[in-house]
Amino acid sequence: MIKSDQWPVGVCSWSIKDDLGTLHRLSQELKMEYVHLNSGPAMTEGGGKFLDAVASQGWTISCMMVDFAQEDYSTPATIKVTGGIVPDDYWDINRQRVLDAIDLTAKLKVKCLSTHFGFIELDDTDGAKKILDRTKLLADKAAENNIQLLMETGQETADELRQFLEELNHPALGVNFDPANMILYDKGNPLEAIQTLAPWIKHVHIKDGIRTEVPGTWGQEVPWGDGQVGGDDFLKALRQIGYSGVLAIEREAGENRFEDIKLAAERLSKFSG
Repeated sequence: MIKSDQWPVGVCSWSIKDDLGTLHRLSQELKMEYVHLNSGPAMTEGGGKFLDAVASQGWTISCMMVDFAQEDYSTPATIKVTGGIVPDDYWDINRQRVLDAIDLTAKLKVKCLSTHFGFIELDDTDGAKKILDRTKLLADKAAENNIQLLMETGQETADELRQFLEELNHPALGVNFDPANMILYDKGNPLEAIQTLAPWIKHVHIKDGIRTEVPGTWGQEVPWGDGQVGGDDFLKALRQIGYSGVLAIEREAGENRFEDIKLAAERLSKFSG
């Protein structure tokens, strides 16, 4: 099994477009046993066959993930309007999608489910109350099923996310920490954010990026170790807070994701700092 110091290493299934054949190659070539699994294919008409195929490979699902059909990542401005559970026009559909994903996560005996909740703006009183109420509703459902509902970092600063989590103070809420997102969205230093969010970090993405020099545009996602996250320093910071969960490699850009995932796994396996 691939490990990085004391952490098991896995992969996000959507990094290779949920292709089971490619996941199988990763497990064979890298002895990779963990997967952060996209719930989407499992909630379609052929979902049972997809889950049977996942089970037949013997992977351990470290976390489930749910996304939303209306999301538009063309620019930071478009995802701010369309992201997560914030858009009112899609709330009824998205609420049910998350509730169904929670039920699926519980059925599979997986401990956590992650998603992007959307841009949190606590200075907007009405908007803040709306997302607080919606998040509580979903977290209550997660708690009933003994599931941790994980908010993925990136669309707000660590201080803003901490304030949100402290205000809700909900035992079923945690954080899926993605260091590259903080760089790609230009929302702060991921190493400092680890300290800020330490009590809530339950799952971690391994992804790297380079910050934009043009406000209002995306930064650039790059292979792990080639960007500004600071690979070894990031892992040292995780060790400092006592994180003991899975490191899930995520690659959402590039023309050769399979090789980039392999490179990330190899670099992680060499860490012993």
